[in-house]
Amino acid sequence: HLRYGTPQTLIVRVDDARRMFTLYGKQGYGNARGIWQTAYLESRAERYIDYVHFTPDIDQGMVKVAGELDAPLAADEKLTLRLSNGQSVSSELKAGNQKFNVEFKLEKPHLWSLEDPFLYDVNLQLGEEKLKSYFGYRKISVTNLPGSDIPYVALNNKPIYLQLTLDQSYHPEGFYTFPSDEFMKNEIVLAKNIGLNGIRTHIKVDIPRKLYWADKLGCLVMSDLPNSWGEPDEDMQEASEYTLREMIKRDYNHPAIFSWIVFNETWGLRTKVEKNGKAQNVYLPKTQLWVASMYYLAKSLDQSRLVEDNSICCGAGHTETDIYSWHQYLPGYEWEAFMENLDTTTYAGSTYDFEPGFAQGRQPMINSECGNVWGYDGSTGDVDWSYDYHRMMNTFREHPKMAGWLYTEHHDVINEWNGYWKFDRSPKFTGLSELVEGMTDKDFHSLIYVSNGQDITHTVNAGEQVEVPLFISSMTDQGVDGNKLIISYDLTGTTSTGEPFEQEIGQTTLNYRPWMQEKLAPVKLKAPSQNGIYTLAFTAKDQTGKTIHHNFVNLEVINGSLLAGTSVIEVAAKDFSSADWSQKEWTAMDGLKVNGAGKGYFEYTFTGDAGKAKGGYLLFELGAKQLFAKDQTTDQLKDLNYMLGAVADPAQNKNAYPMTDSYETPSDLIVEVNGSRAFSTVLKDDPADHRGVLSWHHQKENHKLDEAGSYGYMVKVPLTKAQFRAFKKTGSLKVKLISKDEGGLAVYGKQFGRYAFDPELVLH
Repeated sequence: HLRYGTPQTLIVRVDDARRMFTLYGKQGYGNARGIWQTAYLESRAERYIDYVHFTPDIDQGMVKVAGELDAPLAADEKLTLRLSNGQSVSSELKAGNQKFNVEFKLEKPHLWSLEDPFLYDVNLQLGEEKLKSYFGYRKISVTNLPGSDIPYVALNNKPIYLQLTLDQSYHPEGFYTFPSDEFMKNEIVLAKNIGLNGIRTHIKVDIPRKLYWADKLGCLVMSDLPNSWGEPDEDMQEASEYTLREMIKRDYNHPAIFSWIVFNETWGLRTKVEKNGKAQNVYLPKTQLWVASMYYLAKSLDQSRLVEDNSICCGAGHTETDIYSWHQYLPGYEWEAFMENLDTTTYAGSTYDFEPGFAQGRQPMINSECGNVWGYDGSTGDVDWSYDYHRMMNTFREHPKMAGWLYTEHHDVINEWNGYWKFDRSPKFTGLSELVEGMTDKDFHSLIYVSNGQDITHTVNAGEQVEVPLFISSMTDQGVDGNKLIISYDLTGTTSTGEPFEQEIGQTTLNYRPWMQEKLAPVKLKAPSQNGIYTLAFTAKDQTGKTIHHNFVNLEVINGSLLAGTSVIEVAAKDFSSADWSQKEWTAMDGLKVNGAGKGYFEYTFTGDAGKAKGGYLLFELGAKQLFAKDQTTDQLKDLNYMLGAVADPAQNKNAYPMTDSYETPSDLIVEVNGSRAFSTVLKDDPADHRGVLSWHHQKENHKLDEAGSYGYMVKVPLTKAQFRAFKKTGSLKVKLISKDEGGLAVYGKQFGRYAFDPELVLH
């Protein structure tokens, strides 16, 4: 049809009528319709190669090449392959054959790995047909975690601890359609920069260029077959089988792909039936058998990768599968009990999480979706991901029977705000480096990891002997210098009177070996004598001083003493003497925090005896305060249909408190003492992240959150001599905290936020 040198019109028409059997996946999230991947024309010979697949065999040093022509050969022809290593391979193809198979020994083989993602470029020629392709020389299999009988996914015969993220690839400019090649590349770069080793391209057959960057940069990929939203009728089964064949055919040569996921959470697999007089959606036994057949179809098309029948959730189980995967979203405080149960129910022959007639074999057991964001009632909208994530990672690393995990998700999407990055890929800030010097998000994914368990904040009495449990998890064959790991312990924090605290606790030298999974002797220390919030940091280094890993646990110290010569007059945050706000005034956590939105003030009255004091200062933890959607309306996201792209404010849900990010919402603060202006500053934001230790620690364990992770800034206002004399004379001091603009004000009490003090007058 193509006529060279003649202007022509090409019409591309899209039939996008809604059909229940069509494999839409999650297109409804952004109402994605039509052509969302690049459409292109490619020249080819009259007789052409339809596909070519490269299958490495690293154990034998071979590469197997399989392909198919558009039609049988009319005469004998020579197929030539030229590799980027200079190697050339030729094979005679016989007349009458349409498929071809070539096998050759690779000269000086160079493995593809996450650290060294080497690719072989290949030029193929068959008569006038010329193709360019590439492959990675690598092997995907299952092997035991060394020193155990626990099966793990293996890359090049070595176990690999999977640390993945769900990548739905939505973005503000085009939903599914990437704005640029650099954007696609950056998706992979972002994941690798925080120590992740893979992504799950979720519920769509992704664009090949995105997969190329995973190949090129060394990032593993779980590849999903999209789902329908109807029932598993004949049309749906035909669409699924066709698409599975085509996605494996098209994407076979991407070394980054290590598994095919045929179905997700049983979507599109339930049939409406009448049961006990009610219509119910049921995962029928005949559908389960068809799902098992889809597993075998995928294995027949590709024996070089692992295949999951169904990435399970919500009451459904596995049939035939190479990976025992599961989905779970829990509050941070529930992970330990959940993982202990899996330790006892995961073994060859167990029927746990499998459908009747099927059972576990020697599959690696992994989490293939997890997180805290959906673990609270009605989900949470935008919230600090790092605190519960910290608890989850600590717990996972103490249970090596789980061979890896996948966090939901890479970035926020249209109506899910649980990403490492925001929807526009701008950063969220965890504040880890302010809690522990040098610590970053990447420490959560360190292959050598020192865990203190699920509980990362403890309330202890001043002077109490404290024991912090430790567990070391090594998920690498790499040694450390001298096989000695030095773990140092330092205690830093802020006292209840706002003074900094720092103390070296000591260090432990550990005999290290690769792959070790062991409980260590606990860290023993005496809690500080002063009330406050303290961070016990542990830093693992080798003998050269190279830092390998950071982690920490927090101590809230109560029932302590004050420094000699110091006294405190404190007022609970909720016990202000007067207030007036232009938009709204309310409390969080039964008054542990008070909020005022818009212009206005809170006034506190401090009464008491100055005694022998000669001066003092006022001390507050204060933040700006936005009026979020959740605080204006009773609507909750749980009443909206996520799967059909419900539009909602990230902070509309009652559990939400938007995490610290690039967009600041400042408030101008004025402090008046006895009616006179004494101090002013800018409260630069209304933040929420890991630094809000106390507002996480004191949440009720009821599957709900109340401004979790939120915190303010320490505001210290020295009293002038005149102000102090007035207080000494009257025994009373009136302090008005004023937001002069629309930035609002939050006042934190000693059990909420970042610092362990109420609004207080410190006398010395």
